[in-house]
Amino acid sequence: MVLVIEKDNYQQYIGTDLGVTDWLMIDQIWINQFADATLDHQHIHVDPELAKETPFGGTIAHGFLSLSLLSFFAEQIGVQFENSKIGLNYGFDKVRFLNPVKVDSKIRGRGHLVDIKEKAPDQYLVKMAITVEIEDQKKSEFAQALYAEWLILVICDP
Repeated sequence: MVLVIEKDNYQQYIGTDLGVTDWLMIDQIWINQFADATLDHQHIHVDPELAKETPFGGTIAHGFLSLSLLSFFAEQIGVQFENSKIGLNYGFDKVRFLNPVKVDSKIRGRGHLVDIKEKAPDQYLVKMAITVEIEDQKKSEFAQALYAEWLILVICDP
């Protein structure tokens, strides 16, 4: 869910669970395209034959590919202020890559609104905790691919 925040009462939203996104398949084509875009062609990502010899048994997605999908996931589990003009990526307080995303895995995002601080009149710094989960179809469970504390600066109309 995208949480719509009333700026006059923004503190009441701190601690809100933002839910989970739909599952998203990460295939070799997507991994290769990311490798081309970032010039990171390490064999663990783009060479299925060499990657078979690694502990992962095949190719894995770049950690930064999973991280880059937070913007996409935020369309489903983000926050939005009433009367906001724009939300700007402000950075991260923490990013941890916990488990590799193997080729042809499904991932999703899970969000939690950690904090909101008013930085200036009509400017709010939002901190969201986002976990990217990997589906384990055999066990009907999931593992964590990454955890991030993401900062967004929201600028609102007065």
